[in-house]
Amino acid sequence: MDKTGTSKAQKLTEKKCRPCSGETEPLSLAQGKEFVRQLSGWVLASDGKSISREYVMKDFLAAIRLMNEIAEVAEAEDHHPDLHLTGYRKLRIELATHSIGGLSENDFILAAKIDELPKELKK
Repeated sequence: MDKTGTSKAQKLTEKKCRPCSGETEPLSLAQGKEFVRQLSGWVLASDGKSISREYVMKDFLAAIRLMNEIAEVAEAEDHHPDLHLTGYRKLRIELATHSIGGLSENDFILAAKIDELPKELKK
């Protein structure tokens, strides 16, 4: 939390993804580590070029509903994750800024917004 009582993750959710050009530098491994600390449950790849999170959903339809919700947020932000559904309810979300070959703040903004979505998890 900062001085105003707002967590850094909340601040990310208040931001909007910005276009990245090939001239934009990806975040360093150290910067990726700092950003990922602002999120709960997300894992930074060992090379620092992506983040991911897995959910075990209640059932297949719950996984599809969450994927649709993620798609809506991703379209609104014009930043799109890789979504992998396996075992009918295991959903893995991977984020990276492909145009720069690594991570940008956009990946963490979208991750924070995904975290806010309702989820029907396996109990």
